[in-house]
Amino acid sequence: MHPILNRNLFFVKEQVGFFKASNNYDVLDPETNQVILNCREERLGIFTKMLRFTDYKRLTPFEVIIRTPDNQPVLCVKRGVALFTSKVDVLDETGQRIGGFAQKFFSFTDKFTVLGANDQPLCVLRGNWTSWDFAFMAGEVEIGRVSKKWAGLGKELFTSADNYMLSISPVVPPNDPVRQMILAAVMCIDLVLKE
Repeated sequence: MHPILNRNLFFVKEQVGFFKASNNYDVLDPETNQVILNCREERLGIFTKMLRFTDYKRLTPFEVIIRTPDNQPVLCVKRGVALFTSKVDVLDETGQRIGGFAQKFFSFTDKFTVLGANDQPLCVLRGNWTSWDFAFMAGEVEIGRVSKKWAGLGKELFTSADNYMLSISPVVPPNDPVRQMILAAVMCIDLVLKE
C-alpha cells in the first residue's frame, strides 16, 4: 500500500470541463492545497464517451486510475456496464484485486457494502438521498466520512457541487487495507450515486 494512504484527510476536487465525458479528480492536502493524487479516466472508448452525454450516463462503465503526481500508481477503481446495481472492483498498484463494492438495491440508508479481497464485508457506506454526507460504518463504529460540509482549512475550497472532504478515523491503523477501500469508495459515490 502506498504511504500517501496513511493520511486521515483528503480533499477531492473534480476537474471541471465543458463537454467532458471523462471523470477526472485531483486529491489535495486540505492544509496546504497541494495535489497529492491524480484520479483520471485514461481509457475511455468512443461509444462510452457518446453515452456519457445521454440519460444513460449512470449505466456506462468506468475505470479511474489513481496516481501520485509523479505518476506512481496507487489504486484503480473500475466497473463494467451497470443495469440495476453496480459491482465495482478495486485494484492495487500492481493490478491485483483487493476488494470492491456491491451496491444495495432499494436501500434508503446503506448505499454500498465495502468488500475485501475475498468479498468479505469490511464495512458499509451509509448516507441519505437528500444530503451529501456519507459514513463508513464497521458495525456501529464510524471509520470514515465523506461530506461537502467541513469546517477546516479547506473550507474555502468548497465552491462547486463536486468537491468532497474525506476523513478517515484515527481508529483505522496505518497500512490497513480498509484505507485503500475508503479512498476508492469516494470515486464510486460520485460516479454511481451522484452522476
